[in-house]
Amino acid sequence: MRTLKITSLIIIIFLCSECSKTESVTIQPEKLFTAPNNFPKPTYNLDKNPITQEGFELGKSLFYDGILSRDGSMPCGECHRQDYAFTHHLHDLSHGIDNQIGLRNAPALQNLAWEKTFGWDGGVFDLDLFSISPIENPVEMDEKTGNVLEKLRKTSKYPAMFKNAFGTTEITSERFLKALSQFMLSLVSVNSRYDKYMRKEAGATLSETELSGLSIFKQKCASCHAGELFSDGSFRNNGLPPTERTQSIITIVNGEKKVTLVPVYDNGRANVTEQAEDKNKFKVPSLRNIEASKPYMHDGRFQTLEEVLNHYSNSVTNTQNLDPILYQNGQLGIALTTTEKTQIIAFLKTLTDRQFLADKRFTPQ
Repeated sequence: MRTLKITSLIIIIFLCSECSKTESVTIQPEKLFTAPNNFPKPTYNLDKNPITQEGFELGKSLFYDGILSRDGSMPCGECHRQDYAFTHHLHDLSHGIDNQIGLRNAPALQNLAWEKTFGWDGGVFDLDLFSISPIENPVEMDEKTGNVLEKLRKTSKYPAMFKNAFGTTEITSERFLKALSQFMLSLVSVNSRYDKYMRKEAGATLSETELSGLSIFKQKCASCHAGELFSDGSFRNNGLPPTERTQSIITIVNGEKKVTLVPVYDNGRANVTEQAEDKNKFKVPSLRNIEASKPYMHDGRFQTLEEVLNHYSNSVTNTQNLDPILYQNGQLGIALTTTEKTQIIAFLKTLTDRQFLADKRFTPQ
């Protein structure tokens, strides 16, 4: 909690110097970012940070460079791997520096220009500040942003890359964070089989099972996983029984770092707002590329989509602040037959964007 509050304070201070009014989005000629016609208007203001090829390449280099972490071992790309929709594949909880284990599953990085908040609890509200949180988290990258800048200044390659991107070799926190944003903004996923079917592209079809799954999904899932982004961006309690986890608490004793594991419960959005009505609420994730981004839920407790749907049909728990959608007419959960589950899963797999998952532009050199 203390680390979260410190990070939030850093973000607020930084943001006060960066505030600007949202203006119309400029689509770059390099096509590093494209806003699909069927998507809403992006939340991110690209006019304050136009994406260029040089900025993209700088951001990509930073994203895959362990120099952002304390000991050089933990790049952003370690917990966000492209072929798994930029998640930490098969890790229920993210593993950070010194093989420490975090409290949550690493979220997918895709279509970030449309996000209003970041992280499972929405503790960050500007993409340009998003990277501060993992860099300064002691169980993720355990570094200070100022130290990262100093290390970058001493390298042979980065001053020149910053000059190419921003016209000067001066490396500042603003340019550093905006370069990372330029790379992450380019991670647009909109070429799944579902998308091609909706655009009526030649040869793009969905089977009867998949179409039935789409119909059921709209009836029983789209209240939360809404629109073409497949998330309404809200914070909800979906009836998961709270699970005790261990968290690393780091202290300095006689000049040496001591790591102590303590039991904790993750209160979700309430960790940020400190409001009782937000306890047990987590951000509704997008379902795009869900087939590639297992395990599922904020703590990665489910390994398969079948387990996810079984939870909603049979295992919803009436915990504090349970979403009303999951408790209607005295019944918990969502009524789903075995056939309906099969159909929904078939549909969800049509949201896999294999072009995005294999796009060489996003792959480390």
